[in-house]
Amino acid sequence: MNAPAAHAPERQILKDVFGFDSFRPGQEAAMQTLLAGRHLLTVMPTGSGKSLCFQVPALVKGGLTIVVSPLVALMQDQVAALRLAGVAADSINSAQSRDDNVAAWRRAAAGETRLLYLAPERLMTARMLEALQRLDVRLIAVDEAHCISQWGPAFRPEYEDLARLRDLFPGVPIAALTATADEATRADIAERLFGGRVDMLVLGFDRPNIRLTVSPKADWKRQLVDTVGRHAGASGIVYCLSRRKTEETAVFLTGEGVKALPYHAGMSKEAREANQNRFMTERGIVMVATIAFGMGIDKSDVRYVVHADLPGSLEAYYQEIGRAGRDGQAAEAHMLFGLGDIRMRRSFIEAEEAGEERRRREHRRLDALLAFCEAPGCRRQLLLSYFGEASEPCGNCDTCLDPVELADGTAEAKLVLAAIRQSGARYGAAHVIDILRGSETEKVLASGHNDLAVFGAGAARRKPEWQALIRQMTGSGFLAVDMAGYGGLTIADKGAALGRGEGVFLYRAEHVKRRREARRGEAAAAMSDEASALLAALKELRLRLARERQVPAYVIFSDRTLADMAERQPRSEAEFAVVNGVGAAKLRDFADIFLTTIRAHESGPPAA
Repeated sequence: MNAPAAHAPERQILKDVFGFDSFRPGQEAAMQTLLAGRHLLTVMPTGSGKSLCFQVPALVKGGLTIVVSPLVALMQDQVAALRLAGVAADSINSAQSRDDNVAAWRRAAAGETRLLYLAPERLMTARMLEALQRLDVRLIAVDEAHCISQWGPAFRPEYEDLARLRDLFPGVPIAALTATADEATRADIAERLFGGRVDMLVLGFDRPNIRLTVSPKADWKRQLVDTVGRHAGASGIVYCLSRRKTEETAVFLTGEGVKALPYHAGMSKEAREANQNRFMTERGIVMVATIAFGMGIDKSDVRYVVHADLPGSLEAYYQEIGRAGRDGQAAEAHMLFGLGDIRMRRSFIEAEEAGEERRRREHRRLDALLAFCEAPGCRRQLLLSYFGEASEPCGNCDTCLDPVELADGTAEAKLVLAAIRQSGARYGAAHVIDILRGSETEKVLASGHNDLAVFGAGAARRKPEWQALIRQMTGSGFLAVDMAGYGGLTIADKGAALGRGEGVFLYRAEHVKRRREARRGEAAAAMSDEASALLAALKELRLRLARERQVPAYVIFSDRTLADMAERQPRSEAEFAVVNGVGAAKLRDFADIFLTTIRAHESGPPAA
């Protein structure tokens, strides 16, 4: 009967300071651990209220709480939110002037500050640690704690140095918090930061409102536009691997009538902040970004996250898609990937200045991501099992909603293995495919590979089919990419066993949609010069209308509709009504203006 009274201080602070009537799952247990003086490692899904797990105990305990945060923008946002709630919070960081930092320190030293936010690089200096040891430190919180394991000594050595905190501040409970950590990462954090002595609280990872979709790259720009089009007028995030692609993709989407903005570390601080502010305050902004964007972003109505390139791991993927659907409403995560992405990710791992064991672990993480990409069954089951959580088929991923057809590709896989083996296991996928299809390229002829026994043995299959097969063989562990050999394909143990007749290779059959897209492309290529010129004029008209209405261009009419319009060249409303994709509302709103353009094109340019 006395338990509620014991919980009164934190419940009172939760209501009076933060305005919440009750705790979310896991919050109260986390707080009780810290208030009891024990160390805590907690993994909670994005948007579950991790910050309150240390902010409320900080106010209950009094004294000073040190918060270790990896990004200046993240700590500034949290400090601003706490101050608005009436909490004495401060930050000392590189974005502030020296005078501001000195003033913040004086407030902390005078006992006026309850929470002080610091980056690990600033905290773990001898001078700062000595100064803090003279203050009344009651609690330490390490936010985004997965950085201890994932970034490691090669990138931010001060994160590994945080392990000294438990000895420098004996008796002070330490909280490590993250939204994304698999079992290996959790064990790594527990050992490095706490020496294995820590209470662990892991909540469910499932975000059932996010639909998961993964597609092999075909025409990636069109695939991107299709996804954005499904959420016309909504906010979204598009992640790209490079700064250059980020800029180019933002320009491309803008040309399609989408309000798209770039965000990457190569931009000025002012430009990044301006774009982030627009994203946070305006509806319908699409942020095209590298991974520099997102940590600490709390925008509830992001309806989709697109990975235009392969993310670094399943943990990175989980964290990045977690920025969608924080309001609990339906959202989409769509990943596009290709063989080039796999090669690039492998090269990043090999280039990292880290020990061999860390590289092996990162390769294994990438292998797990590739298995997720090629999954023939429920993607959510595979994703959750990676984090140690069992589940039933979700009914809200592409493989549940549209089950894939698995085909026996053992014969084709053996041809790939033969081509790699006979050519010396030195070449990339493009050259291997040229050998299989019997293409007498300059490189094939120069290397004498037109004389190989396997040359031309796969001519019956198109190049995209071979690309898909090789990608899936790589993702399924039959092939490996030899980084020392400049990205050449090599035969893995699993592939060698298949070559000896052990086992089978089952692959995801190409979707009919891909073949339809190919046929549409061929039809577009066969379009007459006259129709092509009209199509260009119709696209210009569509873009103007889209800008006037502040909607994406494809909301007016799809490319397919415009192509049909250019071929038919309707002269009346009745003829316009039978154009593919023209419904009653669009007939009413757009028939006259599009018919005017078609008639003007037909009559040619006015006389001089």
